[in-house]
Formats: sequence, structure tokens, C-alpha cells
Amino acid sequence: MQLRQLITGVLALAAGIAIAYVDTRPTWDDAGITAGVLFVAAGLAALGGVRPLLAAVLVAGPMVLAEYRTAGPGLVIAPLIALVGAFGGWLARRTMARRASW
Repeated sequence: MQLRQLITGVLALAAGIAIAYVDTRPTWDDAGITAGVLFVAAGLAALGGVRPLLAAVLVAGPMVLAEYRTAGPGLVIAPLIALVGAFGGWLARRTMARRASW
């Protein structure tokens, strides 16, 4: 693992923790923004070189742990959104690498 991937992974985990923290606040009630930030954070992590599945786990994992006690819909939806974002970032990274090699 390269240093850049390690730093990107740590930042992805920090983003996941921040997202879970904000989402568990009693005054926060905007699932659309939470979903968008999960999508973007996982996509950026994969774009930065973290494998897509690992990126989704790092970003959505804290949310799943935070939602586990309440058994809310975030247990299923958050990982799916992060997974789609991560594979989008991975696809963008592959596309840019192919175009750079032309």
C-alpha cells in the first residue's frame, strides 16, 4: 500500500466518522445531504486509490455502527449509496488512467 492510499483511507474514515456524528445529532434531519456526502466521500476515496469496497466500508461503516442500535434504514441504504459512489470513483480513476496512456 502506498502512502497516498493510506492517507486517503484515513481521510475516508475521518469523513465517515464526521458524517455519522452529524447524522446522529437530534436536530439533523436531512437524509438527502447525508446520502450525497456519503456518495461523494466514497467516490473521492476510490478516486484517490483506495479499493472501492474498502472505500465504501470506511465511509459507511461508522454510519452503520451509529444506526445499529436504532435499526434504522441507514443500516442498508448508507452502504449501498457509498458502494455506488466508490465504484463511480473507481471507474473515473480507470477512465482517467486509460486516457493518460493514449
